[in-house]
Amino acid sequence: MKTLNKKASRLLPLTLALLFLVSGCGANSTAESGAGGAAQTGGETAVPSASAAGSASSANADYPNRPIEYVVPFSAGGGVDLVARTVAEGLSKEWGQPIEIVNKPGAGGATGAQYALKQAANDGYTVLADNVASTTMLQAGSAAAPVLLSDHEFAARVVTDAPVFVVAADAPWKDFREFSEWAKANPEKLTWTSVGPAGFSTFAVAEWLKAIGADFSRTRMVATKGASESLPLVAGGNAVLAVHTVNETSTLVKAGKLKVLAILSPERSPYYPDVPTTAEQGVKDLSVSWWTGMSFPKGTPQEIVKKWADGVAKLAQDPDFVAKLKKLQVDPNVLTGQGFKDFVKKEAEYYTGLATETGIRK
Repeated sequence: MKTLNKKASRLLPLTLALLFLVSGCGANSTAESGAGGAAQTGGETAVPSASAAGSASSANADYPNRPIEYVVPFSAGGGVDLVARTVAEGLSKEWGQPIEIVNKPGAGGATGAQYALKQAANDGYTVLADNVASTTMLQAGSAAAPVLLSDHEFAARVVTDAPVFVVAADAPWKDFREFSEWAKANPEKLTWTSVGPAGFSTFAVAEWLKAIGADFSRTRMVATKGASESLPLVAGGNAVLAVHTVNETSTLVKAGKLKVLAILSPERSPYYPDVPTTAEQGVKDLSVSWWTGMSFPKGTPQEIVKKWADGVAKLAQDPDFVAKLKKLQVDPNVLTGQGFKDFVKKEAEYYTGLATETGIRK
């Protein structure tokens, strides 16, 4: 027993030392696990993020995998609507998914723009068919515009088109020079159509009246939901003047219901080769122009925005797509990326100045 006690007493320090080492190693192991755990946690956090990014990328890689809603903020049959339908047909065929046109006219394009940019999800499945009226002019025309340029993820401009001044076929003026002289002398008799106080036609009329020295404030706007409503009003004598694009006016001009007095363009249109420009008829320095394209709500994945931009650029090289646009009497004039953003910004600056000077901006 004494021998055993002696042996035990000799082993005790060694046992304690081993216990300490084991305990210490355990502490160190735990500490390293914590530090390592933090690092590991970070690593583990990073792994799911990468996985999530991979999932998001994967989710967008098969975009579109269901129907897309393409919102036109004007009535059916106008220029924005017709171009949007042509684009939708081309990209639906390319991507194998339906792109459905939804017309939401009202408030000069603001109703549809608010729906597409502020109420719809920014997942790429709601697209706004933009034009000059629902973007730069909308912002320029009001100090409290319901939709600003900063609400858009601009994808692509598709076409541009020139404004034309049209009156009823039996109107008494033989040309734009004579009509301008009448408008300057009789501003209170001049009625003109527009989708709203800050619509495309409003800016074109205001710029023209400013150039000839007529009083814009004494003229009267007749509100409509778009060209398909506006032009029959003029043809029927319910308004004196409409300013719409070559594309929008061609059907009623060919039908003999409207008379084109001038085209607002540096050069004559190949679709109206016999119609002189505004400058040829003595009214110079007019620059209002028309375009249509598309944008998305802010926060839409950039790869989706780019997919649309690339898709439109590819369509513009497709002879079948170009032929369909020519039937509408427009030609592709595609602009994407930073070039499109710079174009919109510069345009907005000019229209804001014009709106302020002519009293459009409230």
